[in-house]
Amino acid sequence: MSSRRDEPAAPKRERHPVRTTMRVVIAAVLAFLLACVATAVYIGVVAGTDDRTASDAIVVLGASQFNGTPSPVLQSRLSHAQELLRAGVSAHIVTVGGKQDGDRFTEAAAGKSWLVKAGVPAERITAVTTGSDTAESLTAVARLMAEKGWRSATLVTDPVHEARSSAIARQLGIQTRLSPTTGGAGSDVTPDYLVRETLGLMHFWVWQRWRMSPVLTAL
Repeated sequence: MSSRRDEPAAPKRERHPVRTTMRVVIAAVLAFLLACVATAVYIGVVAGTDDRTASDAIVVLGASQFNGTPSPVLQSRLSHAQELLRAGVSAHIVTVGGKQDGDRFTEAAAGKSWLVKAGVPAERITAVTTGSDTAESLTAVARLMAEKGWRSATLVTDPVHEARSSAIARQLGIQTRLSPTTGGAGSDVTPDYLVRETLGLMHFWVWQRWRMSPVLTAL
């Protein structure tokens, strides 16, 4: 009788590095696409938020201005902020935004000028002229709030921009409410805007927030 030791060993399955790599790549792509879809859905949910609870300040996030004249998108935000002021949401409006190379005016200054011309008392408006993007602008706002002893802010921006701006504000320690523009320029959900904000919010969650320190925690 022959021993089992004499039996030939079962052939080993050969590994195919290319197949393994392709599977990993496909899995990574699918995971990324799933994350994109989930983030876009979240942005859509947040875009429907309109919280008019009283706050310390109404913060108008910046948009383009042309030689001191706010763009239609910025005008839409400013008009909405004026509406919130009249509704008693806050007694203060903060306009934000710096300027591009070659500009004579900042977005914040153009916004304040527009509001004053629209009848808002100048002493109720603070222009924060620092910041070339949402994160820089809101960081400057958080520092202003720390100086004034403010804790809460109602952010005014386009609906699709709400999710990312509120995530940044909360990371900075701001007690955040949201009230988006409606019916004006910038309020439409366009595919390119949604894609840009989806990638921007994912970048914030994965990378940017870990590099930002809260500003208002000491209050």
